[in-house]
Amino acid sequence: MPDAPVFGRVLTAMVSPMKPDGSLDTHGAQALARHLVDHGHDGLVVNGTTGESATLTDEESIEMVALVAEAVGGRATVVAGVGSNATSHSVEMAQRARDAGATGLLLVSPYYNKPTQAGVLAHCRAVADTTDLPVMLYDIPARTGIPFAPDTLALLAAHPNIVAVKDAKGDLWSTSKVMAATDLLYYSGADEVNLPMLAQGAIGVVSVVGHVAGQEYAAMVAAVDKGDLPAALEIHRRLIPAVDALMTTSQGAIMAKAALVELGVIEHATVRLPLLESPPEHLDLLRAALKQSGLL
Repeated sequence: MPDAPVFGRVLTAMVSPMKPDGSLDTHGAQALARHLVDHGHDGLVVNGTTGESATLTDEESIEMVALVAEAVGGRATVVAGVGSNATSHSVEMAQRARDAGATGLLLVSPYYNKPTQAGVLAHCRAVADTTDLPVMLYDIPARTGIPFAPDTLALLAAHPNIVAVKDAKGDLWSTSKVMAATDLLYYSGADEVNLPMLAQGAIGVVSVVGHVAGQEYAAMVAAVDKGDLPAALEIHRRLIPAVDALMTTSQGAIMAKAALVELGVIEHATVRLPLLESPPEHLDLLRAALKQSGLL
């Protein structure tokens, strides 16, 4: 297992801090990026699902990349989400993200218009061709409606710039077979299965719970590297309440922001419609879970 793969080992899909009026909190974004790197992370994903990419403008997305690159460039990788269901849009955003300081790209399968696997293949190749940045594919069919089929992943693995997969598909056996058949670096994209993914050979995690548990996940990755399954299992089980609270109480972006406010890392838990901030009963559950997991 390489010590420092191109994207790092412990990444968080970073929220986009906002002010109460819904505008980007630029100071908060940079402070959060520095906080995450100071607490176990060697990479950050900007403008992913948890970053509310669906409701950011293109200009805001590029601004987020530039802010984070300025704050932590040289200390951590900055992976920019550039996914779209229009290939030309993804190509444009990939080029702009590179110019803004991104060191890698996150590319989700094209959503909503439901292309064939041949279309998915052509889309990803077109984006990967547009810069020399390494590309991490994002496989999350529960959101996109379009999985990366194993045969598609095998073909994409031949592209020199496509080097990794953020896997949130939930099919460990299919993932295991692709990992065995290709050189793609796999990252767990669902905190519920971080340990099983690492145990079957994933290189790292792209986390939501990492907003509050980056050091714990760094310790889990290190324990698996050393073959210390009991230590990794202890961390996995200790974090169960936090994972449940952030990932199933409501929605990841909503709860991650709420948790960061509880910990005093960001000022506001503002999210953009159609998302709504956590109701009081969810916040009560969140506080209890963070305490139970030893995070608050």
